Amino acid sequence: MSAELTLGAEEELHLIDLETGRLSARAPHLLARLPADRYGAELQRTTIETNVPVVTTLDDLRREILTLRRDLVEVTTAEGLAIGAVGTAPRSEVADFELTTTGRYGRMHEQYRLLVDEQLICGLQIHVGVADRDLAVDVAGRIAPVLPALLALSASSPYLNGQDTGYASTRSLIWQRWPSAGATGPMADAAEYDQLLADLIGSGVIADSGMAYFDVRPSSHAPTLELRTCDACPLVDDAVLIAGLYRAAVRRAETDVEAGRPARHRAAPLHRAAMWQAARSGLAGELLDLEQHPSRLPAAEAVRQLVTRLRPQLEEFGDWQTVSDLAEATLARGNSADRQRAAFAERGRLDDVVDLVVRETHGPAAGLDDPAPTLVGYRFRAGDEAIGPGLHPRPAYRDVAGFFQQLGATEARARAVARDAWCERAGLGFGVGGDHRAFHCDLVPRIVTRHEWSRLEAGLTQRARAIEAFLRDAYGERRVVADGVLTHEQVVGAAGWRTEATRLPADAVRAAVQGFDLVRDELGDWRVLEDNVRAPSGAAFSIAVRRLLDEVVPDAPRPAGLLDPTSVFSVLRARLLAHTAPPRGGGEPVGALLSEGPASPAWYEHRTLAEGAGLLLLQADDVEVREARVVDRRTGAVVDALYLRLDRELVDVHAPHDPLLGEHLMDVAAAGGVVLANAPGNGLVDDKAMYCAVPDLIWYYLGERPLLESVPTYRTGDPAERLAVLDRVGELVTKPVDGEGGRGVLIGPSASAAVVAERRAEIARDPSGWVAQEVVTLSSHPTLTPTGLQPRHVDLRCFVYLTGTGAGESVLADLALTRVAPEGSMIVNSSQGGGAKDTWIVGV
Repeated sequence: MSAELTLGAEEELHLIDLETGRLSARAPHLLARLPADRYGAELQRTTIETNVPVVTTLDDLRREILTLRRDLVEVTTAEGLAIGAVGTAPRSEVADFELTTTGRYGRMHEQYRLLVDEQLICGLQIHVGVADRDLAVDVAGRIAPVLPALLALSASSPYLNGQDTGYASTRSLIWQRWPSAGATGPMADAAEYDQLLADLIGSGVIADSGMAYFDVRPSSHAPTLELRTCDACPLVDDAVLIAGLYRAAVRRAETDVEAGRPARHRAAPLHRAAMWQAARSGLAGELLDLEQHPSRLPAAEAVRQLVTRLRPQLEEFGDWQTVSDLAEATLARGNSADRQRAAFAERGRLDDVVDLVVRETHGPAAGLDDPAPTLVGYRFRAGDEAIGPGLHPRPAYRDVAGFFQQLGATEARARAVARDAWCERAGLGFGVGGDHRAFHCDLVPRIVTRHEWSRLEAGLTQRARAIEAFLRDAYGERRVVADGVLTHEQVVGAAGWRTEATRLPADAVRAAVQGFDLVRDELGDWRVLEDNVRAPSGAAFSIAVRRLLDEVVPDAPRPAGLLDPTSVFSVLRARLLAHTAPPRGGGEPVGALLSEGPASPAWYEHRTLAEGAGLLLLQADDVEVREARVVDRRTGAVVDALYLRLDRELVDVHAPHDPLLGEHLMDVAAAGGVVLANAPGNGLVDDKAMYCAVPDLIWYYLGERPLLESVPTYRTGDPAERLAVLDRVGELVTKPVDGEGGRGVLIGPSASAAVVAERRAEIARDPSGWVAQEVVTLSSHPTLTPTGLQPRHVDLRCFVYLTGTGAGESVLADLALTRVAPEGSMIVNSSQGGGAKDTWIVGV
């Protein structure tokens, strides 16, 4: 082993006010009481840097970092402060920046202005002893491919300015804005490197060699090769892991130089792309492998590949077991960005994230003990809503996961048998092509926390109001066309347009019931996948699954504040009757649900909703028009509101006693004699191409920023977008604009080349008949299987009920249907083999 390959480290640590959770600019005050050879100032007054002395082993490095942190904590605690070893402090804001008052920092601030003001960031620098500067420069270029994995392991800066930035390492993006940051590119020797520094200094862009903020550089003040790419790590063991891997990578490159092996440098843009990718997703997404022309790998595989590649060097240092164990531990628990987001997901409070960062930074090297049980054998994946890294249930699921884990195989089978028997007795099913199919239900409930539901409520009621405003306008004045938001063809030429809908009163509520399909991506963000406005179904199945769980697993622990899904019945009734005229003879207005009858695929739902909401359940044969009113032929009762749950257009409805029944019903509605919900013409919004426009509709009609994001969607009817889609059919999800129930959906990455080619031809033949969406990897949730709990992809259908477009005229129902995809699939539709599970919504 080379005697020079010693270790050192510098940690930049945020000072955090324990009372407010905000940054504290008291570093100069504290540094006056700390040893100057171990603690130093940084550009910002909210940061203290520790300087680890030179060591030779990873154990020594761990001990020294812990000692420096402990001594600093003693000083800060007495002042009501804490330290946070993260790239960005969770509650940091640009306004928190205060400059350390030295001449050098003052000059930097004068020259770089905003760039300096943004530097509320902390990094981890690792030093490896390399006295030969020519060798150090050569090695620096050779180890570039390992840097993205090291950044991903360290990523600890998802939050800035009170928001999740969408990046695992926001710090690295801010750091890369320095003009001297990034890779140097291939350098022949120290002389060439020194000339580069001289040229940069001569240009006036940097003031001195200390401002050479390259990813890896010969240190400006020590005979070492310095790694500068990583976020500060709250867990000391993560810093030790990075140090072990970095030293082994340096040693591997050193032996390649000694053996005369030529360097294989990646192109600079590819290196930047790899670093950006690591900053974006950390360990939750993909990284590039180590080859010159790399392939994408799941981040965990890329890290394991790196560890394996460096095994000879790790064994040379005696670090193999330590590093391999630390790597597996980090992959199991996730990096700091993963853990911070998990902490935020519990209650939606940044204070909880601050608390986690402080406890980990102040705590033991390996992190805090997790009291939750481990789900041995569970196939964990990034984006699992219930099971976190290390196979520990997330806090909201600890009781539920523990209950199902202790059931045992025999009892689990017995509960499954009881479930199937209940479903058969209840007639829980749906129709597909004239066949009745059982509705598959899982017994493990999904939990939506209070703060998540509040966010969905705000976003979905906003979306529903904009959609209602659009429908009124589209079938009325059509201002949206006159103002150039949409074209005439996009509205009147859309597949869902119905001319007869223009006859309804201008103030009619057209979409009293709206359904929305949502997905969560692997970072936990909710996105609206589809809007369902014509006849959204699923509410009754949500109620049925709750009743199923109450009978089959009554002993499963329920969270406090669990909302009652049956409250939807009163909400539905109130919304349907809100705009009915007072009955001529007095009494209560009468509402009815018009169905196709037992032949309808949703007959179970029609029966359940009608019974629960106190509505008449009618079929065409039961309805007639008398004296400009709708009448129940069986009783003579006048119907004031008609909830349409038809499989065809209203004007196409006929009956033996009235071949033009649908047209006559439309006449009554146009004259104000009956309220229709949901009205004809609502399929205009169900058109997948119109989905693309909903964010613009929110801006146009409400003057508000959309609170929930949509999935990026391409209109293949647009020539420019069509070309992009045709090139990427194998990477996208493609759908027919008028499709429903999962019909015609193709997930490109899962399809064969022949199927992709056929879809490409279909789009080319009928461009306006398709849309394409970027693939969103759905979150997963534990599902009870014969082999125990295993993950399945899920989505969520929610329902909003409206009486108008005002802020107080819409309500998100206290229920949601979680739909579950079959094993190995991301298509959740029941007609495609999907099922459902109970959704436990925690309310106020």
